Amino acid sequence: MITFISFLMLLVLGYVLYGAFVETVFGAEPERRTPCYTMKDGVDYLEMPTWKVFLIQFLNIAGTGPIFGAIQGILFGPSAYLWIVLGCIFGGAVHDYMSGMISIRMNGASLPEIVGEQLGTGCRLALRVASVVLMVLVGAVFATTPADILDGMIPDSGFLWSKYFWVIIIFAYYILATLLPIDKLIGKIYPVFGLALLIMAGGLLYGIFAYDGALPEITDAFANHHPTSPMPIFPGLCITIACGAVSGFHATQSPMMARCMKNEKFGRPVFYGAMITEGMVALIWAAAAIKFADSLNVAGDTPYEKLISAMTNPETGKPSPAILVNEISKSWLGSVGAVLAILGVVAAPITSGDTAFRSARLIAADFMHYKQNRLYKRVLLSLPIFVIAGVLMFVNFDILWRYFAWFNQTLSVFTLWAITVWLARRSVREGADKYAFLVGLVPALWMTLVCTTYIFIAPEGFQFTHTLSYLLGGSITVVLLAYFVWWFGKIQKGIR
Repeated sequence: MITFISFLMLLVLGYVLYGAFVETVFGAEPERRTPCYTMKDGVDYLEMPTWKVFLIQFLNIAGTGPIFGAIQGILFGPSAYLWIVLGCIFGGAVHDYMSGMISIRMNGASLPEIVGEQLGTGCRLALRVASVVLMVLVGAVFATTPADILDGMIPDSGFLWSKYFWVIIIFAYYILATLLPIDKLIGKIYPVFGLALLIMAGGLLYGIFAYDGALPEITDAFANHHPTSPMPIFPGLCITIACGAVSGFHATQSPMMARCMKNEKFGRPVFYGAMITEGMVALIWAAAAIKFADSLNVAGDTPYEKLISAMTNPETGKPSPAILVNEISKSWLGSVGAVLAILGVVAAPITSGDTAFRSARLIAADFMHYKQNRLYKRVLLSLPIFVIAGVLMFVNFDILWRYFAWFNQTLSVFTLWAITVWLARRSVREGADKYAFLVGLVPALWMTLVCTTYIFIAPEGFQFTHTLSYLLGGSITVVLLAYFVWWFGKIQKGIR
């Protein structure tokens, strides 16, 4: 319990202290007009109340990520606490804040344009394709997954209330959320769902203190308690827990709110603050999962064995975090918890899918320079996206989705390097602190090491030995660091 309380407090201190430092490094200018005024179109660019922007940003980046990822991640033991806290403060929150604020400075530009401006045309083209593909995949999967859950909740009654019925309903909502002005549907629904997720986390926080069960302490041995995964804690943990620590998907979402923020001074509470809040939610869910499981009379001697048993689907024999979410919510939160559980496993993924499609439209509009102020223009641009997603909904994603977690984190690598280059160029151009780029460089190097090592070591990767994977991942990271040092020296001398 001491470790949990201490780390929860560290997240708050991270926002107060390091968040303020990062804001200073960026150089937020309250007097500068933001894109919601300079680019206003009444659809994607329009001013919104800051509290609403925060809740939309929080739900955009959260969904089920800090719930399911944290439940799976706590099987790595107390190291999950460390990754959530340190990753969130020094990695994820910096990643989200800087990508959102740079987008503001670039008139609400989407992620591929931000990365391309800093890392070159090749990276811009690669991320244009990769980002749209990722958004379509997220949208397609987050339509079928909640449809499956809803289908299982309601007795068989033919097509009505079947999986395909729910897919049609969810997809219809996605179309509306993608095409309508952001304040008409997303702006009204998201704050409600975001607030509900926060209330849910608050109820669980009470349950952690009120109910029986053990919590991991930082003094416990660090080990991988996943029953079938040979993946070592590093880099496995950093891929398993993305939302709540570092997630590349977030940088595709931040530009949406960058187009609605009324003043740069709100960047820290909206971007950095939403990420810290997500980290707190992840920390709470990780602790609640292990404590709740330890209190159950289920198979297993250790809390980790009990957790695996508690979330195993009896029909498939496979772990399903959704089962545990449902049980914890109903047991600790009563009838309200049952409603919140449905929100967590059904509504949350839907609210990730709709903004994924909207992001895909915005990314495509940016690189095609195609204005979105008219409905027919939004329909023309979105139609191919919807058609492709509709086809993918009938494809088996078991193999494809195994690569999503790694792909997501690799996206964060590009974003963090773009942030580092942006800060380095500004320091030379404006005579600012020449080492300001370190706030981006350190997490960029770390995530580079994580992603390269993982793809070498993972079963879905090259399956090299642990030692060889660490050597290769470390070598690539060192080479990139050396190249950056060489490049920075050149621009300081005015050569480039």
